[in-house]
Amino acid sequence: MSGVALITGGAGFIGSNLADRLARQGRRVRVLDALNRPGVERNLEWLKASHGDRIEAVVGDVRDREVVDAAARGAEVVFHLAAQVAVTTSLADPVEDFEVNLKGTLNVLEAARTQGGLPVVFASTNKVYGDLGGVPLSLVDDAWAPLDDAMRRHGVDEEQPLDFHTPYGCSKGAADQYALDYARSFGLPACVLRMSCIYGPRQMGTEDQGWVAHFLIRALAGEPITLYGDGRQVRDILHVNDAVDAYLAAWSRMDAAAGRAFNLGGGPANAVSLRQVLRHVESLIKRPVRIERADWRAGDQRYFVADAAQAQAVLGLAPPREWRDGLADLADWLRREHPAFASGRPAEAAA
Repeated sequence: MSGVALITGGAGFIGSNLADRLARQGRRVRVLDALNRPGVERNLEWLKASHGDRIEAVVGDVRDREVVDAAARGAEVVFHLAAQVAVTTSLADPVEDFEVNLKGTLNVLEAARTQGGLPVVFASTNKVYGDLGGVPLSLVDDAWAPLDDAMRRHGVDEEQPLDFHTPYGCSKGAADQYALDYARSFGLPACVLRMSCIYGPRQMGTEDQGWVAHFLIRALAGEPITLYGDGRQVRDILHVNDAVDAYLAAWSRMDAAAGRAFNLGGGPANAVSLRQVLRHVESLIKRPVRIERADWRAGDQRYFVADAAQAQAVLGLAPPREWRDGLADLADWLRREHPAFASGRPAEAAA
């Protein structure tokens, strides 16, 4: 197969899973990553050990235009996943958040435009819709749900008005719009995937980002988990393998996808509250989880479930993995491979 697939942020959680899938298909993959996030260097080492010279590592920052231009040379597609990913970090350092998420994205789009119009699949976020504070909600079975029947049955679709909250929402939202406008203004074959909560193997979850893995890591270690707000916040969680399917489909169907933004999540069938996830975690580890409480965090949505009907129709996506099965898969991976539990002891002995 000719050409190379460039993945910015390719040592991260979704990026490393995408790189692995592409390499397994026989493609060469160029991983551009600053290796700033703790744990991602292990993902890169795993990719190299698994695939040898099919993986080319470029340690560099998307804020550096020369680095991005060099990484894009000879590429046949760009999957742009490099980002500052935490709302809390954006509030602590909004300038860095802006530079990584917006300037970095503009560098990627310009590299793609000036090097023959490379296809770009951009990783956006449900945070472009703000906190959805204007959506009337009610409590149903310990979880927030919309009063609107259509939204309750299908989720939030792409017609929901954009409403950027927090510096992270602003930087990712502006980058989202730049990607769509490069398709409109320059004919760049680019599309946007507005992701809900993705989880799965190779996720080094923290309190600020990657909450599903964070819950499991803390629970397996016997450590307390902090619930912000009332814990009834609802997300439609999506296994990373399903997310990778979507990224590859967006590339293969770029003629239909270019210039469009798609909501991507587990949908209503995988919509769960934080409390519901914690109860299932307790059933997986067979003991109670210690819970601590804290106030709501800025920009937190009480409810977000993606209506992924457009993505399923245009990209030809299969129904996503059921969330309980997916959590069991992640728990098994953490026990085998996470540094805190892969020392030969049973994970539960860490409590």
